[in-house]
Amino acid sequence: MIDKNQIRAQFQRHDHDTGSSEVQIATLTKKIEALTEHLKANKKDNSSRYGLIRMVNNRRKLLDYLKRTNEASYRKIVTDLGLRR
Repeated sequence: MIDKNQIRAQFQRHDHDTGSSEVQIATLTKKIEALTEHLKANKKDNSSRYGLIRMVNNRRKLLDYLKRTNEASYRKIVTDLGLRR
């Protein structure tokens, strides 16, 4: 299970920030990592694989939006999370 409060504390813009692009991208990244580990052990779990694909697509859209609107924040979150973009 992922600790969303810890992720929020690390990536939030201000104290009450729960839904900024940075927080959403970080949360999705941790969920994707956990689901990837699950799918390594359960290769035939196709419904979870479908959910993983949706999460990856959603994260990609959020990253594209962040790159378009705030290039510095985009570069920071990509390096902090270790994403290949």
